[in-house]
Amino acid sequence: MGDDDSLTAPEIGTPMEPAHASIDARRLLALRRSTSAELLTEPGPDESELANMLQIAARVPDHRRVFPFRFVVMRGEARERAGEVLARVTRRDNAAAADARIDVERRRFSRAPLVVMVVARIDPGHRTPEWEQTLTVGATCQNLLLAASAFGFAATWLTEWCAFDADVLRAFGLAAEEKVAGFIYIGTASENPKERARPNMDEIVSNLTIET
Repeated sequence: MGDDDSLTAPEIGTPMEPAHASIDARRLLALRRSTSAELLTEPGPDESELANMLQIAARVPDHRRVFPFRFVVMRGEARERAGEVLARVTRRDNAAAADARIDVERRRFSRAPLVVMVVARIDPGHRTPEWEQTLTVGATCQNLLLAASAFGFAATWLTEWCAFDADVLRAFGLAAEEKVAGFIYIGTASENPKERARPNMDEIVSNLTIET
C-alpha cells in the first residue's frame, strides 16, 4: 500500500465524522494477535507505509495535546549498530557471559526488518497528570500495532532488559527524563501465531452499584 489521501489528517477545525462503522475494523480489533519477534521476517513496511503507520500511531487521546511521545526508527544497519550497543553493555556487565549470549544481544534488533522505539517523554510540570500522559503513550504503542496489522504486517510490542538500562538508553539518544515505552517489531510472519488465552469477560466486567 502506498500513499493514500484518505489517511491525510484534515485541517484543524474541520468537522469530523464521530464514528466510522466498519466490519473490517471490528474484525481487526477482535482478532488482533501479536507475533513473536522470532517469527518476523522480510518484507517490512516501505517508507510510505511506515509514515502512514506512525501518523496513525500518533492519533491517540491526548488530554491538552501534550504529545508525550516520540518515535525512533531502527531499520537496516541501524538495527545492527543498536545490537552492538547491547553486546558491548552485556559484555561489560557480565564478564563471564558466553559468546552465545553476546551474540543473542547483538542480533536482538535484527529479529524483524523494522523496529520502532516508542519513547515516553512525560512532562511532570504539565497540568495534565503524569498518569494520563503515560496512558497516552501506551495507546500510541497499541495504535502502532493496529496500524501495522491494517497495512498487512505482523508485529509485537516488547521492552526486555535493554528498555531499562541507562547506558543503552543514553547510547540510543534518550534524555535522562525519557523512557522506552516499547520496541515495536514489525515485519511479515513466517508462520501463523496461535491464539492465546484471553480473559473471562464475566470476571472482569461489572456494573456499578452504589448503595444508598
